[in-house]
Amino acid sequence: MLGQLVPCGGGDPIPLLKPKLLVGRRSQCDIALRFPNVSSHHCELEFKDGYWFVRDLNSRNGIKVNGVRCDQKWLLPGDILSIARHKYEIQYTPQSDAPPPEVEEDPFSRSLLEKAGLERRRPSRPSRPSRSAPSEPPRPRPAPRTVNLDEMSEEERLAWEFLQQSEQRRDNEP
Repeated sequence: MLGQLVPCGGGDPIPLLKPKLLVGRRSQCDIALRFPNVSSHHCELEFKDGYWFVRDLNSRNGIKVNGVRCDQKWLLPGDILSIARHKYEIQYTPQSDAPPPEVEEDPFSRSLLEKAGLERRRPSRPSRPSRSAPSEPPRPRPAPRTVNLDEMSEEERLAWEFLQQSEQRRDNEP
């Protein structure tokens, strides 16, 4: 056994049996926490360089170490790991005399709202092409139709006039 997570509110300790553990709500996870506020794949615990390291997996409710929200962090014996709102004390004996390596986080990798815990991190997605730089040339507009307004009902005439005004406004935009 490489250590254990002891629930702060009481309960059975969770043994840390493998050097890499997936924590989440699903039964396939190495550590299954069956709480609705725990994501299906919430975080990953990894024992490397003699210390436990935790990494959030873009979970909805995040992780905290000693009350501070983070994406990833080295865990020292006695640290309190919060997974969503569930707190656990990590207990283990470090397997190295050297301190854990420093985690270098890019200061621009998260917004200030994310750092403050007011917004959750969104998984990276392919960006959409912007309207100002279309990826393909604009399609030519069809030639204007001749419309006999006398043959239209009042509702059709009002709708047609509205569409004409909308097209004119769009054409006059910079």
